[in-house]
Amino acid sequence: MPETKPDPEIEALSYEEAREQLVHVVGRLEAGGASLEESLALWERGEALAKRCEEWLDGARKRLAAARDQPL
Repeated sequence: MPETKPDPEIEALSYEEAREQLVHVVGRLEAGGASLEESLALWERGEALAKRCEEWLDGARKRLAAARDQPL
């Protein structure tokens, strides 16, 4: 599958905003009733939101690791 361009809207989200939107997307997918096209669009958005959350978490891990390595 080809790599897609980052969505500037998603890239601008905080962790909390991305997580909240991801929860909403998952809820809509679990509820069913969407067309195949809509479901695929929701899935793609969910993947992008999950990636954004992971980027935030990776950044936090790196900051914590750096803080632990620095003497006080």
